[in-house]
Amino acid sequence: MFKSLSGLLLAGVIFFSSCRKSEISTEPTKSPEPSVLAGAIYSNWPEGFNTGTKTSYASANVTLGTGNWNLTDALLGSSTSDRKFGAQSVRIQNTGQLSMNFNLLNGCASVSVFHAKYGTDANSTWGLWVSSNSGSTWTQVGSTITTTSTTLSQANFSPGITGTVRIQIRKLSGGRLNIDDVSIGDNISSSPTLDDHLTFGNPSNAVAAIGNPNNYLLVKSQYVVSYNNSRGIPNWVSWHLSSAWKGAATRCDCFTGDNTLPTTFFKVVTGDYTNSGFDRGHMCPSEDRDGSAADNAATFLMTNIIPQAPNNNQITWVALENYTRTFLTSGNEVYLISGAYGLGGSGRNGGTTSTLANGAIAVPSNVWKVMIILPVGGDDVNRATLSTRVIAINTPNNQTVRDLPWGSYRTSVDAIEAATGLDLLSALPDAVETALEAAVDNGPTQ
Repeated sequence: MFKSLSGLLLAGVIFFSSCRKSEISTEPTKSPEPSVLAGAIYSNWPEGFNTGTKTSYASANVTLGTGNWNLTDALLGSSTSDRKFGAQSVRIQNTGQLSMNFNLLNGCASVSVFHAKYGTDANSTWGLWVSSNSGSTWTQVGSTITTTSTTLSQANFSPGITGTVRIQIRKLSGGRLNIDDVSIGDNISSSPTLDDHLTFGNPSNAVAAIGNPNNYLLVKSQYVVSYNNSRGIPNWVSWHLSSAWKGAATRCDCFTGDNTLPTTFFKVVTGDYTNSGFDRGHMCPSEDRDGSAADNAATFLMTNIIPQAPNNNQITWVALENYTRTFLTSGNEVYLISGAYGLGGSGRNGGTTSTLANGAIAVPSNVWKVMIILPVGGDDVNRATLSTRVIAINTPNNQTVRDLPWGSYRTSVDAIEAATGLDLLSALPDAVETALEAAVDNGPTQ
């Protein structure tokens, strides 16, 4: 249930605490895959084969941007004779294969593959196979494709599979074959959306009222903040993460004071952190908002920033953030609430620091986050069940936090509420809220 914040507020110390470039002049400009694929394209796709290294045709596994793949009689080619949109593409010889070693959970409505002849090799034939039982058996989908051109062309397939699925490309005959930019459309009828950041409730009943300076509501397109003017940091930041928010915008590193704050509030600027020994730690991460330059820049507003110990920010927190984004590759969306509480952290300068900027910015003792993971879909509150995975962590804001993996800091939502005075999942039905908030996650951490 909601805990009153008034006493803590009056005290002034609140416990919230690639742009692709072809190397072959004859290659075409691609039309975007969403126009040819049914369903929503899974996050991190298309697979462009530009990460990972494999220079031998011998069978081996390689980790790529979408996951781990097996290449048999195939390698990752980067020569001028390899037809590719980026730095590399798959080159398959003889009757080689390219196979996913991982499952997608929301089915496969469609697959798009770009293909071309390698160098001056002869025409080749190949096909698409799919598996619904983690690779135990495979079934061909669609017709066998004949590759006749040195220009990358697009082949489209419609497997129409629900549930668990993985794909395999088999070369059947002819000369060497290049494969690039493989996309898979899921079997969900609607694409992931830019949903409400307060779907699961306003944790402190924050409002945009000047008379409420330590629980002041800032509603951004990219996230929502409860800002604490007495502490110069957010009490909490809440945001929604789905593949709809992801893209190729670069990190702007443009830390900026927030001009939307009332003029009577203290406006933190990036220089207030200079030589402090603490990082400018994002609550809503930059990489969660790379769908556009504007979205990315919004994460650098100082109202989204706290003084965070470098080993917490750059190691523990980054590992957690990277893990969070892996949910998007398996057809999920995530709701996140993050914040800080207490007073006194330890940064690279050693010792304990309580404030920066002559007392205007509190250095928290703890940094916490709560994540609610759901399959992509609508009506999110009512789709949350007793089995919905909720991950809550509470980390000390110091340099030794890195000594343990982030999973060691898991706790219950109830425990975070007890420390902060917040009501974090108030929009859920009472029975579901009670059960999910009491549990401590014990699921995988990578």
